[in-house]
Amino acid sequence: MHKIIKIILVILGAVGAILWFQLPSTDMPAGEAVNSASMNFMFIITYLLLGIAVAASLIFGLVNLLTSKEAIKKAAFAVIGLLVVVGVSYALADGTDIDLNEMARKGIPTTESTVKSIGMGLNVFFILTIIAVAAMLWSGVKKMISK
Repeated sequence: MHKIIKIILVILGAVGAILWFQLPSTDMPAGEAVNSASMNFMFIITYLLLGIAVAASLIFGLVNLLTSKEAIKKAAFAVIGLLVVVGVSYALADGTDIDLNEMARKGIPTTESTVKSIGMGLNVFFILTIIAVAAMLWSGVKKMISK
């Protein structure tokens, strides 16, 4: 299997190198350059490799997760923690932060639930940022104390 993957990657690399030299010149208008066949094939190769990388990382991550009870415990703890953060963030979010009529007058139709969802997302970001900074500070302080 490993040998097959190497062969496929070498072939894709060679095709990519050939396509690189067939790319349109810099003096070609952007509209024509975008419709170039070599450019389209390079994008297809990129999307293909990205899909393979995402699939491989998901598959190997799930396999490693399911082989250890300790890993499942840690993952469950992390998911429950994230759900708690999302719940607290939703409770803290207020859908009346902005004037909906003013937004509609400016051509941006929105609802109170949309504003509340945006507020929740911002609160999740802020809470997770605070947790990350606190974890870094805690580990730094712990290392300084232990020395």
